[in-house]
Amino acid sequence: QEQLVQSGGGLVQAGGSLSLSCVASGRTFRHYAMGWFRQALGMEREFVASIHWTSHSTRYGDSVKGRFTVSRDSAKNTMYLELNRLKPEDTAVYYCAASDFYTTRAEDYNTWGQGTQVTVSS
Repeated sequence: QEQLVQSGGGLVQAGGSLSLSCVASGRTFRHYAMGWFRQALGMEREFVASIHWTSHSTRYGDSVKGRFTVSRDSAKNTMYLELNRLKPEDTAVYYCAASDFYTTRAEDYNTWGQGTQVTVSS
């Protein structure tokens, strides 16, 4: 069974940086794209970034554009998210996900990681 396992995150002051990782394991991983989403308390899940697995093409949500960077290492079946110039409003649970489509819509992703907390203090 395919599985996504996340690591990273934690507590950081505003203006600081964090890194998240997402490792895919299980059956042969052949998804078309992977993405990052986040969900703050009481809010809907929000698209953060996505990456096309073969072309390296990337997309970002407007609120993180220019501050976050998504990348992947196909040999390690791992996707990364570098979070820079963090703001208190970036506080949320961050999820990685895999999709058969290169999309920004959460409903198009069919495999999800367990989530990891990112907290940014002011």
